[in-house]
Amino acid sequence: MKLLLHSSTCNLQPAICISGSKSETNRLLLLQALYPNLVLENVSNSDDSEVMLKALKHPTETIDIHHAGTAMRFLTAYFAVQVGNEVVLTGSSRMQERPIQILVEALRQLGADIHYENKEGFPPLRIKGKKLIQNKVTLPADVSSQYISALLLIAPKLENGLELTLEGKITSVSYIKMTLALLNEIGVKTSFSDNKISVGHSELAETSKITVESDWSSASYFYSIVALSEIGTTIQLSSYKENSLQGDSVLAAIYQDFGVETRFENNTIILRKTHNCQLSGVQYHLNNAPDIAQTIAVTCFGLGIGCHLTGLHTLKIKETDRLEALKNELTKLGANISTTDDSLTLEPSSDIKENITIKTYQDHRMAMAFAPLALKTNLIIEDAEVVSKSYPDFWKDLKTIGIRMNDFIV
Repeated sequence: MKLLLHSSTCNLQPAICISGSKSETNRLLLLQALYPNLVLENVSNSDDSEVMLKALKHPTETIDIHHAGTAMRFLTAYFAVQVGNEVVLTGSSRMQERPIQILVEALRQLGADIHYENKEGFPPLRIKGKKLIQNKVTLPADVSSQYISALLLIAPKLENGLELTLEGKITSVSYIKMTLALLNEIGVKTSFSDNKISVGHSELAETSKITVESDWSSASYFYSIVALSEIGTTIQLSSYKENSLQGDSVLAAIYQDFGVETRFENNTIILRKTHNCQLSGVQYHLNNAPDIAQTIAVTCFGLGIGCHLTGLHTLKIKETDRLEALKNELTKLGANISTTDDSLTLEPSSDIKENITIKTYQDHRMAMAFAPLALKTNLIIEDAEVVSKSYPDFWKDLKTIGIRMNDFIV
């Protein structure tokens, strides 16, 4: 289905409540499965988290996680330590093209029994749960941090804990630190020094209740909306912490360059457009926050400024090749853009073509990143319902702030 967004303006001072971070929720759901005394509040209502919860609460012989990459990585590790259980973990056709060999090999180093059902190195996986005695593993650090987090999350249930050695430059270190901070919050002892991470064995979790912070990736689209709006535009978002565990919280600093001020009050952030961007171009290294690259690129295009974004090599193995997808869709709108395996360069431009159809490639972030351009031009979003993967209320919330759109059309 397609959604037509009309060129419009944003209302002043709406308040939006965004559900819990998908990244935090999925980590905590796995920990709750390992330590049932944990109580979680403000969990994400995303498709990914719903799939994760269903697999943990009601496992079946074959578990289909659809497009949920985080769930695929985390559940691979989880079912590897479920003694006596055997499952086949599969997903969408795109998921079966996303590599998982590095994680599987690491789990095998620990003694896990995992086999590929079809193509070597890719889902679906047949996992026979067993007690893992080994406690030392080495893996490359310059791939998805979800491989590393998957191992860390099951580490406290390993009889001898885990000593993890990372080889090479670490990717998305903020997500690794998030995982370790959540382990610490429930009473698990960890250490992270240079390229070595240690996690102690723990039978019981100390914390009984954890409130999940709202998702900063979801907040990025409202930062973009404010940046593309008139001076004085204000949006209030909840619930957010100034000392966030989420790497995407760097948005608050980055969007100052685009004239957006962030003010923290209690558990909310207030975004306000204070001035127009005077820059001709910006440069950001997003190794620790790659999920906001699409938002930033579209914001820059909408403002008519250039950008050079680096540290993006993980985007090629997401729901789609996000670098190629960005290049394709921004070019259709009139952008001059080039990409490499880990970077994107957008030249300044002043013209935006109208009534362009944006292909989303089954990627929720493509739909949401391009939506703020409705403040500049009419555009059509294909497969608009794909946003349910991480933010089911996205279109409803955009209507709340005054973005005009028609009903879903075929």
